[in-house]
Amino acid sequence: MKTHFSLSDFDFTLPAELIAQHPPTQRSGSRLLDGRNALAVDRRFTELPELLNPGDLLVFNDTKVVKARLFGQKSSGGRLELLIERVLSPHADAGHEVAAHMKVSKKPLPGAVMQMDGGFSATLLGRWPNADGPLYRFRLSSDPYALMAQHGHVPLPPYITHSDSVDDEQRYQTVFAKNPGAVAAPTAALHFDEAVLAQLDARGVQRASVTLHVGAGTFQPVKTESIAEHVMHFERFEVPAATLQAIAECKARGGRVVAVGTTTVRALESNAKFGPDCSDTNIFITPGYEFAVVDLLLTNFHLPKSTLMMLVSAFSGYEHIMALYRHAIAQHYRFFSYGDAMLLARKTPTPS
Repeated sequence: MKTHFSLSDFDFTLPAELIAQHPPTQRSGSRLLDGRNALAVDRRFTELPELLNPGDLLVFNDTKVVKARLFGQKSSGGRLELLIERVLSPHADAGHEVAAHMKVSKKPLPGAVMQMDGGFSATLLGRWPNADGPLYRFRLSSDPYALMAQHGHVPLPPYITHSDSVDDEQRYQTVFAKNPGAVAAPTAALHFDEAVLAQLDARGVQRASVTLHVGAGTFQPVKTESIAEHVMHFERFEVPAATLQAIAECKARGGRVVAVGTTTVRALESNAKFGPDCSDTNIFITPGYEFAVVDLLLTNFHLPKSTLMMLVSAFSGYEHIMALYRHAIAQHYRFFSYGDAMLLARKTPTPS
């Protein structure tokens, strides 16, 4: 059994035609690879309620994707793109400040005022969170959330090649999205519709939620062959007291905690590891990590050499995950945000 890992261990060849460019016609119309046991089983997502037990607890990420991609131009006329990662102060008395990624041919200097499409302005204040930070701090001329809602574009992942549409505004969002702040969807939850939720309720499966605002860093490639040298991006999260109580009650009755998506895993495990005062996490879960909360994981298929490949390998075992991915590719499953799902069980720790 492999115990030491490098970046190349998490690589695989994915035919481009398996990258889902659009969601299925029905949210729950995707396939579900049941990978809880050694033998993979091909299912439909609508079978999920039958795979869970009365008393199990599904934990969702209720973050809401904002239309965080904004376009504009510098005073010189050069075009630029902002991707708002975090609203720092939405109100005028606090400056309407945001932290954003900036894509432009030549970076402007602090103090530069950009005229944005839609008739508002963005003033560059400097780097964020410090002078050497990876993001840029801007002051917008009005409420950031209102400006994004009116003039922004859905921040579709880089592997989706079409421009955002009205359909994406609806489908790159979960049916229970509540708290605005994410620039990427918690994609495992995109499969749930009201019919599946009703079937889960009827079966006696409980529900709870966390909030983790997914950042653009989720798509950042790991650039070091030694995964120990990779530094994770920070994301804001909250695990409500009601969710912690629901988890405790689930464990007490012998139920299983089912995390819907890797973002939910990161929120729950961060809370367990760092305590209730932690609200920003850069937890990096790699093989060898001991999970404290999650028993089952519902997730989509992830990019080669990504931190999410490392997380699911930590959860269910490296060899098992790589075998499941080989099966999924051979069976032409759809990959990534608009793709199919898989259900995984936590690997039993090997006795020392």
